[in-house]
Amino acid sequence: MDPKRIGKRIKAFRKLKGYTQIAFAKKLDVSIAVLGNVERGTEEASDELLDNISDTLSISKEELTLENKEMI
Repeated sequence: MDPKRIGKRIKAFRKLKGYTQIAFAKKLDVSIAVLGNVERGTEEASDELLDNISDTLSISKEELTLENKEMI
């Protein structure tokens, strides 16, 4: 899994669902710094965080991580 690609997808889905970075970080119970690092791809999200992100965004974890998916 490419952290930069996953981060871009997380950011795109977050924006699509209308969350600001601050509101989304609070919903996930992580710091804004952690979410920002994950979205930039400088920090790899744990499996638990990816599960929380996909649940919060009402999408499958595979939609965030599949390499053959086009960017939204």
